[in-house]
Amino acid sequence: MIRKLSIGIGIVLVAGGVLAAVKFLQIRTMMAATQPPETATVATAVAHEENWPDTLSAVGSVSAAQGVLVAPEIAGTVTEIAFESGSAVRQGDLLLRLDTSTEEAQLRAAEAQAEWAKLSVERQRKLVADKTTAQAELDQADSAWKQAAANADNIRATIQKKTIRAPFSGKLGIRLVNLGEQLDVGKGIVSLQSLSPVFVDFSLPQQDFAKLQPGLKVAAVADAYPTNEFSGEIAAINPDLDAATRSVRVRARFENADELLRAGMFVRVTVVLPAEQPVLVVPSTAILSAPYGDSVFVVSAGPGATNLVAQQAFVRCGRAEGDFVVVESGLKAGDRVAAAGTFKLRNGMLIKENNELMPKTSKLPTPPNS
Repeated sequence: MIRKLSIGIGIVLVAGGVLAAVKFLQIRTMMAATQPPETATVATAVAHEENWPDTLSAVGSVSAAQGVLVAPEIAGTVTEIAFESGSAVRQGDLLLRLDTSTEEAQLRAAEAQAEWAKLSVERQRKLVADKTTAQAELDQADSAWKQAAANADNIRATIQKKTIRAPFSGKLGIRLVNLGEQLDVGKGIVSLQSLSPVFVDFSLPQQDFAKLQPGLKVAAVADAYPTNEFSGEIAAINPDLDAATRSVRVRARFENADELLRAGMFVRVTVVLPAEQPVLVVPSTAILSAPYGDSVFVVSAGPGATNLVAQQAFVRCGRAEGDFVVVESGLKAGDRVAAAGTFKLRNGMLIKENNELMPKTSKLPTPPNS
């Protein structure tokens, strides 16, 4: 009896569950039919063709046209420092003196010896003219005079090497020595860099070698000045390629009159080739990047006279310039794409167009807060 009762209760519970599930599905279907479809408001832009110069991009490093760490050739003690850190100097300006007291005393003795040797030569020359001494005596006196003069010149050269001057005009760095310090040979005193002009060295793959030639325009952008574009030109191209990377090394010259570019800076380099080519461009805000590829939302007519729908399309992007990016495949000229508010779109979603939301685009953007 109990078993039959349990079976009956189970059947009732199962039937009740089935009825509840059916009712739930009916109610959800009715609610979905009565709710309006989700709509998003976006700004749009039209994919269009432009003629862009053909370019080559690379990463480069700035180097000074002339740069050196000033160092002594002879060891000595610092007795005078004649420069300030960060100052500008001209070629030949005094930078530092080392102690030359010993050399100056030696020079006075050498000059006296050279003067005595010179008098001996004059005396011997008169004796030879009077035929009272042999020519060999005059030759020996002349040799002694020349040796004494050379010894004096050697001491003068030592004194001159201990008087350190700027080898070329430029800007000094931070002073690395102090008054009274004992300097060894090659010990750095201060960095001296000539900042106008400067060079930018970079490498390009071998397939671009035939496109390169001296005089081509080069643009550079540094992270220190993101809104500044520096203009230069190719000054030299290595005649050989790197055997490990199969790349060619290129050097560009920049006048750098305002001295903003400094040696050692990292810059992004663009070589502008003479030819132009047509490209299809869209605002960079229209591109959605993902691990599986880049995509855009193409805006097309939806159901009804005023409805628009967003359809996701995968694209292959090329180079970028300012706020624009080249689309190499996946779009055609005239396609309208969502350019602002794309993060909230889904494939097939209804949209409203409001281009007042679209930020201003430019090839040379200058954001106010950058």
